[in-house]
Amino acid sequence: MKKSSFIEGTIIATLAIFITKILGMLYVIPFYSMVGTMGSALYAYGYNIYIIFLDISSAGLPIAISKIIKEFNTLKMPDAKIRAYQIGKKICTTISIIIFLILFIFAKPLASLILGDLSGGNTIEDVTFVIRVVSFAILVIPYLSVTKGYLQGHNIISIPSISQVIEQIIRIIVILGGSYLSLYVFHLSLRTTIGIAVFGACAGGIAAVLYILAKMHQNKQDLGLDKTYSPDKITNKEIAKKIITYAIPFIIIAIAASINNFGDMVLIFRTLEYLGLDAETIEFAATAISTWSAKIIMIVNSVAIGMTTSLIPTIVGSFTLNKWDEVNDKLNKALQIILVTCIPMCVGLSLLSKSVWSVFYGVSTYGPLIFAIQIFYSLTFNLYTVASSTLQGVNKFKTVYKSTIGGFLINMMLDIPFMLLFNYLKLPPFIGAIFATICGYSASIFISLRALKKEHNLEYSATFKMFKRIIIPTLIMTCVVIFLKCFLTVNLASKISCIIYIAIISIIGAIVYLGIAYKMGILTDIFVEEYFAKIKKKLTRKGK
Repeated sequence: MKKSSFIEGTIIATLAIFITKILGMLYVIPFYSMVGTMGSALYAYGYNIYIIFLDISSAGLPIAISKIIKEFNTLKMPDAKIRAYQIGKKICTTISIIIFLILFIFAKPLASLILGDLSGGNTIEDVTFVIRVVSFAILVIPYLSVTKGYLQGHNIISIPSISQVIEQIIRIIVILGGSYLSLYVFHLSLRTTIGIAVFGACAGGIAAVLYILAKMHQNKQDLGLDKTYSPDKITNKEIAKKIITYAIPFIIIAIAASINNFGDMVLIFRTLEYLGLDAETIEFAATAISTWSAKIIMIVNSVAIGMTTSLIPTIVGSFTLNKWDEVNDKLNKALQIILVTCIPMCVGLSLLSKSVWSVFYGVSTYGPLIFAIQIFYSLTFNLYTVASSTLQGVNKFKTVYKSTIGGFLINMMLDIPFMLLFNYLKLPPFIGAIFATICGYSASIFISLRALKKEHNLEYSATFKMFKRIIIPTLIMTCVVIFLKCFLTVNLASKISCIIYIAIISIIGAIVYLGIAYKMGILTDIFVEEYFAKIKKKLTRKGK
């Protein structure tokens, strides 16, 4: 099994997540077309609840396991490493069964919490059914997460990444194939169709588990699973405590993000209903912000998600050996990668919001506006993810709790006032919820980075300098995109026209940005000249 360096691991994991998110975006086009606004809203209700409970059962386990495996590897404790993996599997199995039962039994109260007294759309019975179907995935995905964490702790990134792509492909096959057969062949109800679609999460998880277990069986020797080691001086109880201690902060972060999303959806429902908007507009705005716009935005978020897969084990290795200079360097490198990749992506997608939204969901009055603003939330989310992951890597759990809960409370406190303010200003009120989310994540970033600077003297001057340098290529790219928009025409009702329009502008904009960034030395400073030389050498060999 090939192990990966920090940069290589980041690229592999990000590429896999990028592919996964691209697939996750593309399936939405035919799926949304098949099930319509009501069906897509029903899917969003069930899936958003599932994500919250999935976070409770498994969000912290893969990174917690990878962290503890890396720690025991660094300390030359192979027996403890193997026992940690076995204990992790037992913990996740127990939690999965409990969470599944809670979700299945209390599906109706959860459905009532989502819809409240809203009428004219999906019913409480519809939402209850969908929640119960999707709950079966809870029995599979957490086990998959622990196994991925074991591999990532060995700096083996490729196999977990491939399993992620397999999981997504099978899920999409079930969603699209199942929905088509249900609606157009067997003529079943919309509720049944959405039930089949959400079951795709379970099917994808099973396929990924089978793949990853097969690969682990083939590589038992490399993973140390074929030997019996002399017992290390650490008990199973201490290992279990370590796993739980490491997992809890990750779970809190994931749950906070999911509850932020779910809370926004519920508060948007209640506030827009209070303001007198019709049921169709309310359902569209709430699900567009919580699910459909977020699906496109995940392509930008994949940068940070992929990075943390490689960042956490490397941070833990440096922290375990008390090498704070390395911790500081890796944190700044991660922040700079976020800035250099996400800023131009956010700006470009915002400028092309009408065409992008039309490709996925058709022409819409409010959809492009929601997306154009919400895309900038991904920048704050990515920076927060890197900062909080670093805190967890150096065991600063109290600061993680403080920053996460602080940001969450600020978001929730600002949601309703911002929506009322926007309504008073004669602007779409639901946009206020997006600004509240951005403010919440910004507060979390500030708390996290300030704590690292105060307690460990970490410096961010290199990142601030890089941010200033990024402004020039971003501004030039923005001017080029605006110039092209003035001369190129697009038919928003035609997906093909939109795709061609987006492709032309995106390619030219990317060439301009990357060309200037390369000439300014930004790319080589971040990704290291030696890594570029390595890629060039490989390409030259292939050419020969």
